[in-house]
Amino acid sequence: MLELRFIRENLDLVKEKLAFRGVTDSRIDDFAAIDLNRRTLLAEVESLRNKRKIASQEIGQLKKAGVDAEGPMAEMRQVGERITKIEGELVGLEEDLQSIVLTLPNLCDDSVPRGSDEKDNLELKRWGTVPQFDFAAKPHHELGETAGVMDFERAAKLSGARFAVLKGFASRLERALINFMLDLHTQRHGYTEILPPFLVNSQTMTATGQLPKFAADLFGIKDWDLWLIPTAEVPVTNLHRDETLAEHELPIKYTAYTPCFRSEAGSYGRDTKGLIRQHQFDKVELVKFTTPETSSAELESLLADAEEVLQLLELPYRVVQLCSGDLGFSANKTYDIEVWMPAQDTYREISSCSNFGEFQARRGGIRYRPKGQNKSALVHTLNGSGLAVGRTLAAIFENYQQADGTIALPKVLAPYFEKRF
Repeated sequence: MLELRFIRENLDLVKEKLAFRGVTDSRIDDFAAIDLNRRTLLAEVESLRNKRKIASQEIGQLKKAGVDAEGPMAEMRQVGERITKIEGELVGLEEDLQSIVLTLPNLCDDSVPRGSDEKDNLELKRWGTVPQFDFAAKPHHELGETAGVMDFERAAKLSGARFAVLKGFASRLERALINFMLDLHTQRHGYTEILPPFLVNSQTMTATGQLPKFAADLFGIKDWDLWLIPTAEVPVTNLHRDETLAEHELPIKYTAYTPCFRSEAGSYGRDTKGLIRQHQFDKVELVKFTTPETSSAELESLLADAEEVLQLLELPYRVVQLCSGDLGFSANKTYDIEVWMPAQDTYREISSCSNFGEFQARRGGIRYRPKGQNKSALVHTLNGSGLAVGRTLAAIFENYQQADGTIALPKVLAPYFEKRF
């Protein structure tokens, strides 16, 4: 969430940066008029309260002296009525301002390239060797169905489209990937593992930016103030909502495995087959809380932590920096990692690593107390996928497929397939 004072004092800059993101339908043009009206009424009500305070003292003196005070008292009753009226108007204006601010996206960092959509994203690097097959590469869902380890038809019977049932090898591979990612991030990268609730309330969704703007993309529980989480970022970031942390605690680094639930509103017709775009999918998330001075460096290390998953799995990938028009709502800077998918002959997103600056922290009241200072400040929050598990499984199926339709196992996962009793 952007600060009211910052918007007021930098309205032209805010408009310019929103235009970089392609935002043209916001109520930012209404902001100045509503804010001016609010501040005018605040000044008036403060003046009236002061006037009433002085008059109350004078009325008391008149009564003490035995002088009729009905005239001043009648005037103060009118003042009181005006104060009540203004206070009601202020509540409405503050709600209007809040509704505007809650739907404004974060402002992009100055290092973000300008552009309108994914075509303008900037490729930064490629890693690994794209596999060359002496046979026609098959898509993961075809490989899985032929082997009898992916069942989309029965999943549709249970839940509808965009769900999957994994069996045997695929199910065990999904579990192995979750454990491998969590082990890597906790044992080598220094994250603390969290297992959060998968249902959260509206305040939690609002703090990280999912509500109110993206309600259509979420699954809500009717008659309950609860939502299925779209990513572990939501509950994990909110662990420190309305808290003030000590500077020596930062950076705080959490990793969490959760199932994720998304309606994928507006994506009908895209990736309808396979595991790429599901209503329910598994993901291992990385979340950081840090100081403003270190958040840029922490984004780079977050990216490196996510990249190492693919490097150890020996899956070819590339890193792109998102342009201004392709940034997510809450992010001010984002790197996407895209894994190679042979059957599609292209790279597909498997991780998104973002710096949110103080955007989420302001919405969630997450602060820290700088050493030697009495006044607290907003932390910076960051998060990234480390990784999307279903997409990783799909990438393994396609990159490690053999001519006979079997799937080889990445060497790093061998320990997770040993018999353990």
